[in-house]
Amino acid sequence: MTATMTDVPPPAAPKVKGSGGPRSRSTLTRALLYTFFGLLLLSLVRVITDADQLTSAGQIAASLGLAVPIGLAALAGLWSERAGVINIGLEGMMILGTFGAGWLGWQTSPWLGLLCGIGFGVIGGLIHGLATITFGVDHIVSGVAINLLALGATQYLAKIFFAGGEAQAKGGNPKQSPSSEALPDFSVAGISDGLSSIEKHHWFFVSDLAGILGGLVTDLSVVTIIAALLVVATWWVLWRTSFGLRLRSCGENPIAAESLGVNVYTYKYAAVAVSGGLAGLGGAFLALVTSHIYLEGQTGGRGYIGLAAMIFGNWRPGGLAMGAGLFGFSDALQLRNGGTVVHALLLLLFILLVLLAAWKGYRKAWLQCGLSALTAAAVLVWYLTTDEVPSDFVGATPYFVTLLVLSLSAQRLRMPRANGMRYHKGQGK
Repeated sequence: MTATMTDVPPPAAPKVKGSGGPRSRSTLTRALLYTFFGLLLLSLVRVITDADQLTSAGQIAASLGLAVPIGLAALAGLWSERAGVINIGLEGMMILGTFGAGWLGWQTSPWLGLLCGIGFGVIGGLIHGLATITFGVDHIVSGVAINLLALGATQYLAKIFFAGGEAQAKGGNPKQSPSSEALPDFSVAGISDGLSSIEKHHWFFVSDLAGILGGLVTDLSVVTIIAALLVVATWWVLWRTSFGLRLRSCGENPIAAESLGVNVYTYKYAAVAVSGGLAGLGGAFLALVTSHIYLEGQTGGRGYIGLAAMIFGNWRPGGLAMGAGLFGFSDALQLRNGGTVVHALLLLLFILLVLLAAWKGYRKAWLQCGLSALTAAAVLVWYLTTDEVPSDFVGATPYFVTLLVLSLSAQRLRMPRANGMRYHKGQGK
């Protein structure tokens, strides 16, 4: 992704494929193997360090709650960028979602607040689409403007709607709304208690698996279920339907798509509207599930982290879901457990760096091999000579993980070919 845009390249056969067949099955197999291997390493680190919180049900439940808004922001970015529109404005659209949900949620019901948050996000997405698609404004400039305008507009509106009258009497002030009712949550009866019992034995791998599964079926918010279904629905719509094929062709080569009869503007606008709605839903989750109020600064940069999760996932729903889960997990670690448990991750980082060095050595990439080995040695020394990670570093754990993951995955990334490029209607005729 670049901060400047160029004209769309001349027509060429768009390389837009579906996701059926052997290649799709191979990708799923690799993902399952990576997940199994990652859980095995995490279990090993947990046993060695006695950091039982690493895979506890509470840790996983907290991680899931923190991952949902990031995942929704990443999904929003996926829709927009698959249609060729870079969406740096995810943060602003999430801010609009938090305000809309908090504003209507306390006055009526949280369900209407949820819809209002989505609607406010859609408005933000359409404004971004108007600027970039119709008027050809640089996508980065428009996205930054959306972020600034959303922040200023919500601060102004909060002073109008929450700082007086009934809102003030119910706890509102210029920086937050009154509290709204909670959305329903539930646990899977029987399974949740059984998994909790297995987790308490602290068996290698088995208890870790039970803890992870227990966190996924205990006190689940209904919005979390909706978010998981949206990931699956996005994969099906974009990779299994003719609508999705046409939308993705707009992000690969809009001129060639137009020459085949695709109304590129329509698909781009549909994509940014869905993108804004998903980002608004992520903001509504923060306002109605995490805290039950709108609060100034509530998003805390999650729109940007969602963008990083989307890039980590290589513009794919499954990949971005894994990225969001990773960032949510690292954030939950530092919020719940502090430096002691984060210190255990140094051992995990050491093992991963050793494996990376071995792989680079096998591929005869000696420079990368040497750098990975030296970094692994430094991490091991840090782990052996300390008992916990300093508090300043603990707070930066999610951002450090973001940078580390993006740097390690950068070589395999492939964004949509025409992402961020100017397109003018009629170029394909």
